[in-house]
Amino acid sequence: MLSGEYRHNIDEKKRLIIPSRIRCEMGENIVITRGLDGCLFGYNEKNWENIMEKLNTLPFTKRDARNFTRFLTSGATLLEFDKQGRVVLPSYLLDYANLEKEIVIVGVINRIEIWSSAKWEEFMNNNVDSLSDISENLFDSSLNI
Repeated sequence: MLSGEYRHNIDEKKRLIIPSRIRCEMGENIVITRGLDGCLFGYNEKNWENIMEKLNTLPFTKRDARNFTRFLTSGATLLEFDKQGRVVLPSYLLDYANLEKEIVIVGVINRIEIWSSAKWEEFMNNNVDSLSDISENLFDSSLNI
């Protein structure tokens, strides 16, 4: 189970330290791909395989299914952690998420999200006031969180 918010920097060689708590959940490798909302998604190999199986059940005759599958899978890359717990992010992923130096890694149950620090702050500022309404719409009253 992944959770938490971690702030790190990308170095001049495009390396990003993945926190040890997250690496324990990921194993020796991590699959990183384009995510939604302008961030990157990172999965352990088992969760990525589960997503691939689900995508494989989508009807290829539906344009939305083809487009989403292309979007998610075309950017996916399997990265191995170095001895310091770093991965080298490909330029196309850095460009997609506008990652330059300061980043935020967020644990989201079965994946991590990698955000530019500025984009994460913008997301939080734009959504914090509506979270009560969102939770009311998503959860019934019997769920206590």
